[in-house]
Amino acid sequence: MKFKKQVFGFMDMLRFKKLVPNRREALASGPDTPLPKVYRTNQQAERLHPGYMEVELTKIRPLAAGMREFTFRRVDSSAFPFFRAGQYVSLQAKIGDSLASRPYSIVSSPRDALAGRLVLGIEDAGFFSSYMCSQAKEGDRFHMTEPAGEFHYETLRDSRKIVCIAGGSGITPFMSMASAMLDGTEDYEMTLFYGAKDRQHIPYHEELTAMAEKGLKVIYVLSDEQAEGYESGFITRALLEKYADLRSATFFLCGPSAMYQFVQEELKPLGLPIKAVRKDAGSCTDLEISDPGTFSLTVRMRDNVFEIKARENETLLTAMERAGLNAPNKCRAGGCGFCHSKWIKGEFVIAEDRDGRREADKKFGFIHPCVTYPAGDMEIEVPVAY
Repeated sequence: MKFKKQVFGFMDMLRFKKLVPNRREALASGPDTPLPKVYRTNQQAERLHPGYMEVELTKIRPLAAGMREFTFRRVDSSAFPFFRAGQYVSLQAKIGDSLASRPYSIVSSPRDALAGRLVLGIEDAGFFSSYMCSQAKEGDRFHMTEPAGEFHYETLRDSRKIVCIAGGSGITPFMSMASAMLDGTEDYEMTLFYGAKDRQHIPYHEELTAMAEKGLKVIYVLSDEQAEGYESGFITRALLEKYADLRSATFFLCGPSAMYQFVQEELKPLGLPIKAVRKDAGSCTDLEISDPGTFSLTVRMRDNVFEIKARENETLLTAMERAGLNAPNKCRAGGCGFCHSKWIKGEFVIAEDRDGRREADKKFGFIHPCVTYPAGDMEIEVPVAY
């Protein structure tokens, strides 16, 4: 086979022969200014995703029966990362020998975060929450995860009209969502149904009244009390239809599991698509076992190996926290994957409807300790939180 020589091919060969000398000349003529150590892109990434933050408790105030509000500032920076209204953070503290944590929905608005202020509303229920409500004091310092979670408005998925249903302390993410709507951070029309036992158990009543004057639609529903200006009973489909067009709305639910079951049954006749009903996932709790056994749990963390005890009715994460191990976690509901750990050996059980692992995780032996219970002696490999 004969090839025809091309002039342009000859020129390419000449350029190739001069490539190295040209590069050397360009390097020699360049300035010797040191390369920057900090890049704006990296700075922005650090602001949005700082990982764990060190925070200080600056203010505590009572809200309603059995509930308090906690305001924090960052110690390691001047501002909190911007977040989506409805998201949560996980708060961690040393309590006795335990290194415990708990996720809480953010009450304050995303704009408040940029001003260096983040607010949580905590109900006095559970080990960590009871500690916060009874023992935490102003000036105490904690570790806090960056904001996370999928319980927020999404323009491409959700209707512009949203119906929010809260029960008890489930009001907290909706306070942030309402603030974001009113200050223009988010663009939706929000109708809020808030179910409580009585007026004494309604936190943020004054704040919600002020928001209602600016455009938020609020309906209070009392189960154990009748009062003028309040609906009574439960949040039924008939009550929802009285104040909102249910077929053109996206529903956001936050509260106890019993409320989820009741409201979903009420909405079932409407035949709504799955994406139309959003639920904020609660933390995975202890199993109801009358006489739980105790097993040996071997935990490998970097170069350390720990032998601890794990009860049959508690998650592996709870066992590690009780032993003071710094295990990573955020949602405690099996969804975020932040506690993703390697299973080595032993039998285990995953909480019902909480297995958020990918198929590859199941195939190659990874688990989420926050929703995994021991069924015998176990060995796992866990990353260190920080």
